[in-house]
Parts: sequence; C-alpha cells; structure tokens
Amino acid sequence: MPPGVPLYRTRSERFDDLVLLAVSQLEPRWEAELSGMEFAVEEIPPILPDLDDPDPVPLARLELGSAPADPEDPAPYVSLPGQRRAAGRRLVPSRPARIVLYRRPLLARADGEEELAELVLDVIVEQFAHWLGVDPQTVDPGYPAEE
Repeated sequence: MPPGVPLYRTRSERFDDLVLLAVSQLEPRWEAELSGMEFAVEEIPPILPDLDDPDPVPLARLELGSAPADPEDPAPYVSLPGQRRAAGRRLVPSRPARIVLYRRPLLARADGEEELAELVLDVIVEQFAHWLGVDPQTVDPGYPAEE
C-alpha cells in the first residue's frame, strides 16, 4: 500500500502488531499476570554485544520493575534510600515489569512474516516465563521443547 492510504502500515507498526498478537495469544491463560507487565519495542540493544558470546546480539530484555513500598498504599510510589516521604506520597513512581523486544535483531533472524511472528511469540514466552520463574512450556504448551 502506498503511504497515505488508510491500510498503509510501516514495518515498525507491523512489528508492533506482531508483539500485540503474541501477547493476545497468552492472555486467555495469563491475563492476571500480564496485567502487571508492559511490553516495548526498541530498534537495537542499547549496548555493544560481547563478541565472545555465541549468541552476541540479544533479542529482548526483561526489566523486573519495582513494587510499591507499601502494598496497601494506593499511590503508586516507592521510596529511594535517603529520601523522605513528602505529604504522604512516595518520591519515585514504581515501575511494572517490562519486556523489551529488539526489532532489528529479530527481523534479522526470521525468514518471512510467519517465521517472525513465531519468533516474537517464542521470545515473549521465554521472557515472561523467566519473570514468572517457570518453564516456557508452562506458559505456552506449544513452545518448542529443548532437544
């Protein structure tokens, strides 16, 4: 589709759609856990890879986030060491856990849209399983078993 046509989607937008599709596949079983998770896409990893690593370019990263200092406190703030509470509020907002996918490394590893969609799903399953502390097959029974 040419730019300007309503159906036109950039490569970046189509990749974002694949991420949303992958998350939606996990939602029926993991809706409650996914509600505490954010998903983001970056073009490339922020650091240079270790060339001695057999898989030098990461496909994603997991940010564990931070929990509220007081689970009963409805204000989503946490205290940092050395900082004081001001007027009943914490000083720094808490952050939910986040899975960040790297678009270009994922695109480089996939041959075609269908393979890319499978790879995006697998990476999200791996990162989400790591966050939950379970095997990827527990998160998605269709996840490829290790051989």
